[in-house]
Amino acid sequence: MEHTYPYAWIIPFVPLPVPVLIGVGLLLFPTATKNLRRMWAFPSVLLLSIVMIFSADLSIQQINSNSIYQYVWSWTINNDFSLEFGHLIDPLTSIMLILITTVGIMVLIYSDNYMSHDQGYLRFFAYMSFFNTSMLGLVTSSNLIQIYIFWELVGMCSYLLIGFWFTRPIAANACQKAFVTNRIGDFGLFLGILGLYWITGSFEFRDLFEIFNNLSSNNELNFLFVTLCAFLLFSGAVAKSAQFPLHVWLPDAMEGPTPISALIHAATMVAAGIFLVARLLPLFIVIPYIMNLISLISIITVLLGATLALAQKDIKRSLAYSTMSQLGYTMLALGMGSYRAALFHLITHAYSKALLFLGSGSIIHSMEAIVGYSPDKSQNMVLMGGLTKHVPITKTAFLLGTLSLCGIPPLACFWSKDEILNDTWLYSLIFAIIACSTAGLTAFYMFRIYLLTFEGHLNVHFQNYSGKKTSSFYSISLWGKEGPKTSKKKWSLLTLLNNNERSSFFSKKTYQIDSNLKKMTQPFITYFETWNKKTFSYPHESDNTMLFSLLILVLFTLFVGAIGIPFNQEGKDLDILSKWLTPSINLLHKDLTNSVDWYEFVTNAIFSVSIVYFGIIIASLLYKPVYSSLQNLNLMNSVVKKGPKRIFGDKIINVIYGWSYNRGYIDAFYATSFTKGIRGLAELTHFFDRWVIDGITNGVGITSFFVGEGIKYVGGGRISSYLFLYLSYVSIFLLSYYFFFFNFNR
Repeated sequence: MEHTYPYAWIIPFVPLPVPVLIGVGLLLFPTATKNLRRMWAFPSVLLLSIVMIFSADLSIQQINSNSIYQYVWSWTINNDFSLEFGHLIDPLTSIMLILITTVGIMVLIYSDNYMSHDQGYLRFFAYMSFFNTSMLGLVTSSNLIQIYIFWELVGMCSYLLIGFWFTRPIAANACQKAFVTNRIGDFGLFLGILGLYWITGSFEFRDLFEIFNNLSSNNELNFLFVTLCAFLLFSGAVAKSAQFPLHVWLPDAMEGPTPISALIHAATMVAAGIFLVARLLPLFIVIPYIMNLISLISIITVLLGATLALAQKDIKRSLAYSTMSQLGYTMLALGMGSYRAALFHLITHAYSKALLFLGSGSIIHSMEAIVGYSPDKSQNMVLMGGLTKHVPITKTAFLLGTLSLCGIPPLACFWSKDEILNDTWLYSLIFAIIACSTAGLTAFYMFRIYLLTFEGHLNVHFQNYSGKKTSSFYSISLWGKEGPKTSKKKWSLLTLLNNNERSSFFSKKTYQIDSNLKKMTQPFITYFETWNKKTFSYPHESDNTMLFSLLILVLFTLFVGAIGIPFNQEGKDLDILSKWLTPSINLLHKDLTNSVDWYEFVTNAIFSVSIVYFGIIIASLLYKPVYSSLQNLNLMNSVVKKGPKRIFGDKIINVIYGWSYNRGYIDAFYATSFTKGIRGLAELTHFFDRWVIDGITNGVGITSFFVGEGIKYVGGGRISSYLFLYLSYVSIFLLSYYFFFFNFNR
């Protein structure tokens, strides 16, 4: 019922008590709060579930009534300036609320088990709840200033979450990189907001669009200045949604815990840039140059993200580049004016990619049973393989997410991606060719991930699945930097962990096991007991709470695409999503009730699916299990010598591999041109400040010192000496004046 609209302002604040109470508890009752730390997962999930129910109610109202509700109140008034805060409930807001809450709940449930052994468990849930508060506040904001406030809070939370394991230098560097890169876009966004206020005199979206359209229709706008302001606004979305050229932070952001990647790097924070462009699309659509720029940046991002994912070894980094590419598809749809297709793909991609990220977390969890906690090994796909029979549920979920992202019908992403591909043919032939080719690349790199991870045999030559110990590899995080050596005496990890004495488990050298480490690894003990205290561990399926989140996201991946399938209503084909988006589409002066040409739809679908299957076939030829023994640290080079060389050529493969593995050399270019350049400028400035500015100041001081030292010896206390010096100075002055005056008059 519509009487719930006025209470929508409470939505952002519902998850806020969790971080507040955790902070107060750690400050006043630290021991009790830490001992009861697992308790905090329940209120986190409960409060976000309340928001989800409220959001679902608002969404149903949106679908049934096709209305937009806005409520504002004045925060500060000064003469003609009035700053108002409030909430705006429209289809875009309700869609984002559903995404944030549903994915957020699944991630929180998953994290309870995934992070249970981490000493920062409480800190993690405090950060996550505050992030949810910031994101909910962002999508319900009614004006640009309010959006910018929550925009910065989201950036701060992402900084804290990416650098959650801040004791690892690589994680600390990653969060700094993300923070600095996003500050570039955020500074542009701030300038764009000020410029737009200068033009329209308002921050409120409804007033802003109305005033802007009136000025545009009356030709009262400075076109160059308006274009600049729109570009600055778009730059904020470019950074937040990891679009080229400000995409470089996203792959490094995978150094945070895997649930973070599933939430903020798949469904929420990176979607904030898409949300901003969608919110401002009634303004952008009036400026053709900006729409063309959005399309150009997006198509570059689509292709770049796909090519950079081709040769990555880290499973999360591969998925990060996939996210970059798929967000490019969504932004491309907005640039073409396909509002419905953009939001449709945002929805389907969010659930599918959250499923894939949580699935990768389950894979990493199982690999850690073999290699210990070592991200370089537990996330390296080259060291994986043959996990199918040991993690069957994870494998099935991951496969469904992979098929969906590739665009295989009838899974979710097929409906949305196919719609975007169809629109590109109407927009630009070149863009359509690139977009369709990238769809094939998506299928290739996603099945590369799947085949390297689940098919073939375990590529860590540590223990085969027949139970025979074969080789020489183990974690460097628990017992030092040396790998295991063959020992005649059999040890169990259970015995080792329960013994606080020094042990020679792998070599003659001994390492002391810290007591904190024993607590962190204690949950593994039960598992090792079930294997009769064998020397080594097997990969194993994740716990039920983690699998529950995967299975729920599988359901979304299977069925959420149904909201975009047209049905007949009053003689016209209209789907649930189009009916939902009708009020927002009306602002763009478009009609979504046109009948669907099913013959054309099926024809285009056959073409797009054929491209996808072609990519899958190529991936199967290159990475099928027969090559699993070649999947070592030089995977591509080994495979090239055996087969693909005949098809593509050695040089082409090496060029593609080098481009992809080295991130398109973009990070190196930035490091050389910007980082080193700024450091060189800073060193030059430091030199000038130290030797010129400080040199002048210090020179005056030193000169005064020596002059004073010299003068003090002149003062001997004799009047005759003072008179002599006085007369000497006067004589010198008079002579100088005489010569100057004489020469001047002559």
